[in-house]
Amino acid sequence: MDPVNPVSPLTARRSGPFQGRVRVPGDKSISVRSLILGALAVGETRITGMLESEDALNTANAMRALGATVERTGERAWRIVGVGVGGFAEPRAALDFGNSGTGCRLTMGAVAGCPISATFDGDASLRTRPMRRILDPLEKFGARTIDQKEGGRLPITVKGALDPIPVVYEVPVPSAQVKSAVLLAGLAAPGTTIVIENEATRDHTEKMLKHFGASLKSEEYGKHGRRITLIGQPELEAAPVVVPADPSSAAFPLVAALIVPGSEIVLEGVMTNPLRAGLLTTLREMGAGIEVLESRNEGGEDVADLRVRASPLKGVDVPAERAPTMIDEYPILAVAAAFAEGVTRMRGLKELRVKESDRLEGTAALLRNNGVKVEIEGDDLIVHGKGHALGGGLVATHMDHRIAMSALVFGAASAEPVKVDDAAFIATSFPGFADMMRGLGAALD
Repeated sequence: MDPVNPVSPLTARRSGPFQGRVRVPGDKSISVRSLILGALAVGETRITGMLESEDALNTANAMRALGATVERTGERAWRIVGVGVGGFAEPRAALDFGNSGTGCRLTMGAVAGCPISATFDGDASLRTRPMRRILDPLEKFGARTIDQKEGGRLPITVKGALDPIPVVYEVPVPSAQVKSAVLLAGLAAPGTTIVIENEATRDHTEKMLKHFGASLKSEEYGKHGRRITLIGQPELEAAPVVVPADPSSAAFPLVAALIVPGSEIVLEGVMTNPLRAGLLTTLREMGAGIEVLESRNEGGEDVADLRVRASPLKGVDVPAERAPTMIDEYPILAVAAAFAEGVTRMRGLKELRVKESDRLEGTAALLRNNGVKVEIEGDDLIVHGKGHALGGGLVATHMDHRIAMSALVFGAASAEPVKVDDAAFIATSFPGFADMMRGLGAALD
C-alpha cells in the first residue's frame, strides 16, 4: 500500500428505498473552465457553487503557478484575479493536474498562445492518457512540444508560440477537450480561428467564452456537427460564474433511485444542457420515472430540479450519435441496463477506451464480475438485462472514479454485496459521495 495515497476499499450492500432531496456537487466541466477563463480575464472573477474536488483544486493550483491570483473565499466560493489573454507567467515547477484530463488539456491550449514554456504532469492514470490529439493542433498555432514521454504522454513540456497564428481545425474525433484547447489557443492569435466538429460535443467552453466577452459564433455543420468561429485577441473581462449541479455526478443517485425498489428522490439544480442530457433521454426511453419539477437558467446554463422514482426499465438501442452528450455516463447506464429487462446495446463507444482507464473494458468487467452477461462488439457494449442482478463481485477500479461509483450503485440493488478495490479516486469528481449516498439510504461500509 502507498502510505501517501492509501487504498480505500468500499462495499455496497442491498439497500432499502432511497429517499430524500439533495444537490450534488457543482459541475466539473464548468468549475475547471471558470478557473482557466477567470485566469485569462482582466479583473476579478467571483465563482459560486464551485466543485471543490481534487481535479478543480489541481487546476486552481496550476492557475496560481501561471501568475493568476486564485483564492477560496468561503464554502464553494472562489475569487480569481486574471492576467489577461497571453499573459501567463512561466511556472517555476511542473504543473501537476493529478487525475484531471480536462484541466491539463485545456491549460495546454491556453499556454500554447503564450510565449512561455510549461511542463504538464499528473498521476499514474493521467500519464497513460493520449495527448497527441491536443498537441497536434496546438503546434499549428506555432507552439512546440519540446519534451514528451513515448506515445505523446505526460510529462510533457510545451513551449508556447511567440507569435501565434490563427488556424482552421477539423476535430478528428468527438472531443470537447480538443475543441476547447484549440479555442483557448486561438484567443491569443490575431484574426479568426475556426473549429469544425462533425459530432457536436458539450459547448461549455463556447458559452463561457461569450460570458467573458469573447466574439464567438457557433453554427450548425452537417447533420450533427458545429462550426465555431472565434475572433482572436479579445480582452476578456471578469464575470461572475454560478456553477450548476453536475449532471454526471447526479447520474449516480439518479440511477440508484431507479433500480432500488420503492425509491423516490429529488435532485436539485441539475444542469440540463442538451449537449449533456443524453443519459436522461436514454433512461426515459427505458421507462424511467424522471419528472422535471422546475426549470430555470443559472449562470447561462439550463438547470432543473428532478424527481426520480423507482421504475421497471427495459432494454434499448442507444445510437452512436448520442455518445458525445453522455460520454461520462456509460458506466452508470450499463448498471441501469443490467437491472432492465432485455438487451441494451450502446453503440460507438471508442472514446471510452481513452478515459481515466479503458472505461469500455472496465465497465464490461464490472458487470461480468457481478453475474451479468455482457459483450463488446467492436466499439459497442451489449448488456443482457434480467431485471435483477446477483452481485457478489470485487470490482477493480483502475483509478477510475466513475467505475467505482457505478459499482457501488450496482451493489445497492443486487442480491449480494459488491466491493470496489479502491474508492479513494471518487474524490476527483464527487467529494462526499459516500456520505450523500448513505444519507439517501445506501448501505456502504
